[in-house]
Amino acid sequence: VQLQASGGGLVQAGGSLRLSCAPSESISSINIVAWYRQAPGKERERVAAMPTVGRQSYYADSVKGRFTISTDNAKNTLYLQMSSLKPEDTAVYYCRVVAAGGDYWGQGTQVTVSS
Repeated sequence: VQLQASGGGLVQAGGSLRLSCAPSESISSINIVAWYRQAPGKERERVAAMPTVGRQSYYADSVKGRFTISTDNAKNTLYLQMSSLKPEDTAVYYCRVVAAGGDYWGQGTQVTVSS
């Protein structure tokens, strides 16, 4: 599965961005979708994750109430809606999917939040 992530950019604190990730295979064949981020000098951390069928989504405490992970099966795309952005949200964001065939990562997209 190949993943194409997009939507990053420069935004002021308090602003919003929506990241998109389009897998090369149908989302219906994917079990779990997730977003991670890695800031300079820090380890990669999981930001949000959700199964494609049922059960609750997971969010890191640092983004709860501000970020929302979702999928659009018609567009075969997964999203990360980010609101009330803070300078500490600055990082490279990666999408990840887990399917029966394996575990796949997209290339990163840079999000920079200015104060």
